[in-house]
Amino acid sequence: MRWIGWRQNGVGLRYDLAGSGAKTLALVHEMGGSLDSWDMVLPALAADRRVLRYDTRGAGQSEKVRGALALDTMVDDLAALLDALGIDRPIALAGCAVGAAIAIHFAARLPERTAALIAMSPATGLAGERRAAGLQRADAVERDGMRSVVEASLAASYPPVLRGDEARFRAFRARWLGNDPSSFAAISRMLADTEMDGDFAWIRCPILVIAGTHDRLRPPEASSPSPARSPVPVGGLSRPAISWRCRRRSRSPTRSPRSLPKSGAEVTAWSVLG
Repeated sequence: MRWIGWRQNGVGLRYDLAGSGAKTLALVHEMGGSLDSWDMVLPALAADRRVLRYDTRGAGQSEKVRGALALDTMVDDLAALLDALGIDRPIALAGCAVGAAIAIHFAARLPERTAALIAMSPATGLAGERRAAGLQRADAVERDGMRSVVEASLAASYPPVLRGDEARFRAFRARWLGNDPSSFAAISRMLADTEMDGDFAWIRCPILVIAGTHDRLRPPEASSPSPARSPVPVGGLSRPAISWRCRRRSRSPTRSPRSLPKSGAEVTAWSVLG
């Protein structure tokens, strides 16, 4: 693991660059996660490409946040990290939840730097009652710490049906409790203030949107960032995995994506990433 910082961005980030090859895949973790969220899939993904993981601003061992945070700032951080590492060719991006929102906004703002996009249960904002609840949770975390919301949060994002490996769940829970409360609250408020309805119209690369059937925060019916595009439910997933059912995005933002093959056969991440 390495750390890097820029005066112009005012942030220090922890990152890891693994693998080799001409193509690069950048992984953006979920809120409450870190670059370690990708440990289980890293060996497979780095077999024939470079894989960049990093702790987003306010997460993991990157610099923490005080005050307001904007999605544009998160995109600027990723762009600056790529520049600092000399990665100037278009990259594939994969993000989970808030990480998917960062990846989507990056692809919309910087289409010339994005070759492919995978959005897993994308957290593209909070509406209505969910927004009020999200802001209340942010206040509770900032006031009372991570432990005050851990049980309710993990019941939705890491439900009992997925806790077959008890040791893995205990490790995840312990790491989640180590989040900085002020930074977690800032990212929660950023999500509550996020409006991404127009982003997909600006994206020019292939897109794959997926959702976990056991994800209680963003199930398949709630995960589509656009009414014209439906996520493909994958049984048993609310964490990143290696193979997914795939639906390719039309390059025209006004057309519907192609349907799945009749066989419904799974395709691997490599067929999406190129």
